[in-house]
Amino acid sequence: MSAPTPTSPHTSLLHLPHHPFRPKRPRLTRLRCLASLAPASSGSGASTSPENVNHLIQTLCASGRVARAAALLQGLPAPTQRTYESLLLAAARAGDAALAAAVHRRLEADPVFRSDPFLSTRLIEAYATLSALPAARQVFDEAPVKNIFVWNALLKALALADHGEEALERLADMGRLGVPVDSYSYAHGLKACIAASASHAPASARVREVHAHAIRRGYGLHTHVATTLIDCYAKLGIVSYAEHVFASMPERNVVSWSAMIGCYAKNERPEDAIELFQEMIASDADLVPNSITIVSILHACAGVNALGQGKVLHAYILRRGFDSLVSVLNALMAMYMKCGCLEVGRYIFNWIGRRRNVVSWNSLISGYGMHGFGRESVQVFEEMVKEGISPSIITFVSVLGACSHAGLVEEGKRLFESMVEYNVRPRAEHYACMVDLLGRAGLLDEAVELIQGMHIEPSPQVWGSLLGACRIHGHVEYAELACSHLFDLEPRNAGNYVLMADIYARAKLQLQADVLKELIEEHGLEKVPGCSWIEVKKKLHSFVSVDNKIPQVEVLQALIGEFVTKMKDEGYVPDTGSVLYDIEEEEKERILLGHSEKLAVAFGLINTSRGDVIRITKNLRLCEDCHSVTKFISKFTEREIVVRDVNRFHHFRDGVCSCGDYW
Repeated sequence: MSAPTPTSPHTSLLHLPHHPFRPKRPRLTRLRCLASLAPASSGSGASTSPENVNHLIQTLCASGRVARAAALLQGLPAPTQRTYESLLLAAARAGDAALAAAVHRRLEADPVFRSDPFLSTRLIEAYATLSALPAARQVFDEAPVKNIFVWNALLKALALADHGEEALERLADMGRLGVPVDSYSYAHGLKACIAASASHAPASARVREVHAHAIRRGYGLHTHVATTLIDCYAKLGIVSYAEHVFASMPERNVVSWSAMIGCYAKNERPEDAIELFQEMIASDADLVPNSITIVSILHACAGVNALGQGKVLHAYILRRGFDSLVSVLNALMAMYMKCGCLEVGRYIFNWIGRRRNVVSWNSLISGYGMHGFGRESVQVFEEMVKEGISPSIITFVSVLGACSHAGLVEEGKRLFESMVEYNVRPRAEHYACMVDLLGRAGLLDEAVELIQGMHIEPSPQVWGSLLGACRIHGHVEYAELACSHLFDLEPRNAGNYVLMADIYARAKLQLQADVLKELIEEHGLEKVPGCSWIEVKKKLHSFVSVDNKIPQVEVLQALIGEFVTKMKDEGYVPDTGSVLYDIEEEEKERILLGHSEKLAVAFGLINTSRGDVIRITKNLRLCEDCHSVTKFISKFTEREIVVRDVNRFHHFRDGVCSCGDYW
């Protein structure tokens, strides 16, 4: 479109000759000059033509000057479709609900475009972005023409607003009314299945139903639908279904690969996530990971303490320019902290600077907490509040967890009571943190009182925290109270039965322990096996407790046996209380030698250099016997050993653990 013909001294400035030695006038300056063309009132001449004003409004919207664009709309006799679209997109970006409503009113009065399904679609999308779902519904209900795009826009709006039931009803309406569905209809419907279901079972059934319907209509292997299916199955924890969908896809894009990598990372299969990422890089030189891929794989590296792999990713991030994204830097910071490099994580936090968001602060608070630096976590929380960042639900989970690991009872109580000041209503996870805090400190009566006074139904996590505290302090009565609820809430969780049996056994109540062991066998319950990971020369190695198929297992057990023999000479007695099998004491000691973290430590001693830090990740709580043996090994071998269990970090050095035997 040509520029308007100059009619005034102001407009002629746009057409001054350009001198070669002078820099080109910046776009912003040109925009200001263009803005001066806007007429205060209607008049004649080229500068006031609707064509020019439409172009000016679109330019203003693209630069974010929505107020000026809205003012020009009022005097414009004939807005074009593109002008309406530009205004709606700008309103959504700016969070300007008033502008969206003004465009809506203008559209209703426009005889040319009030029946335009394209603009109805854009209007619904704008309202959805602005969280104005009633207005989006109104646009849909009043739209004279409802094509597939209008229907899909409403489905998306409902799914994003967690109105899953209504979205599924609308999807059914499409079939009943003969509206042809497409890949986006199914994708939005699948997301609605997750939003519509409060529990796992109905969500799983609904996703599989929509999946089957998509297959019948020929959309099951469509890239967009298949990728959404992978994401849904990942959220439901049905990894095998996600794997089947991914393997069946005829074409995969970076989003598909990222979804499957994220599926593994979210469902405690970090090894598979790292392996798939490497396969993705090798499969196609043109397949470039995006920020979501990078964040997922960083979480996977953090999950198994794969510091070497994480450092390689760090270099990749710098080469590709991903360090400009705060989401990537937050994940990078979390990776270093979860791999035991607290100082590097703090450095990245400082480097983010003014771009820090609540996730950045949460990562730092959590990082200090998992390393046992509770006071530092509280200090960071206070700095965050001073910076004007509002604490989130996760912030309080992180800082309360930090207080629990450090035994900061009074600080934890104060923070818990302060939640209302920040308009954060305590959830089950916050109560679980408080029960854990009180329970670890031996304040079991107070922990039970807190549970009994909860304004919501105690979750398995809350009762599990109480049971764990009873295991530490050997309190049978409260353990039975916790299990009376846990057995109803989680009837298939073998861990609760095992923990209660362990408490009975340590209290010399062998009859009750035997009854629980019989129940485990009768119901076919299987305890989650202990698994530990160690990275050596950028290669990940995993060890499962009492797994005789592990390479070098005899050599590893023999090495641990040598340390145990030396420890016995110094008065060490193996803690066989955790072995619930009715076998001889000597056989129980042999089972202890096969614990996954001991095997990982031995593997690290054999395969790393003397000055290297041995870094191990454990999927369960570190048992008392492994804790004692690792302390001795760190002193005898003069090696630093860092173990991250499900709760916190343990830094072993010179026979001492950073947790102070409080875990």
